[in-house]
Amino acid sequence: MSNIKNAALAALFGMVLGAPSFALAQAKQADTGWYIGGHIGQADVKEASDEDTSFKILGGYQFNKNFAVEGAYFDFGKTSEGGTEFKANAWEAVAVGILPVGDRFGVYGKAGFFWGEAKGGGEKADSVELTYGVGVQFDLARNLGIRGEYQRYTDVGDGASDVDVISVGVVFRF
Repeated sequence: MSNIKNAALAALFGMVLGAPSFALAQAKQADTGWYIGGHIGQADVKEASDEDTSFKILGGYQFNKNFAVEGAYFDFGKTSEGGTEFKANAWEAVAVGILPVGDRFGVYGKAGFFWGEAKGGGEKADSVELTYGVGVQFDLARNLGIRGEYQRYTDVGDGASDVDVISVGVVFRF
């Protein structure tokens, strides 16, 4: 009887010691991994003093609860100034710093580079420039979140114009 009692105590002791590491592994799993998403918003093209609907398709990897990297394609839409149409898009790679506020809400900042292309007035220009932004994310579920974001793209199309984008989006983690 004593052996059974000792075995039961050892099993109970093992479970008590193992529970925190299991919980930590579960929490860590929720803070890391691949994700995809999309945004829709308003792009403000400074040179044209005009706005248009924009969209972004993104993918990323979150290394821990405070750091991720993202790649995205952004279409800024079409704007016009004095009869000249301006169309631009960008491919970006950014680092994302995340500050969790509670279990389901967080604020983030991002910075990186983009390759942007601008077409307007019969000309086409491209360049690699700096992009940065800030945002908030609310997780509706463990694998689904909604975002609100502001992002600036500097000198799109080799100095043709800065573009500011305010957008809302969703991300799906897997």
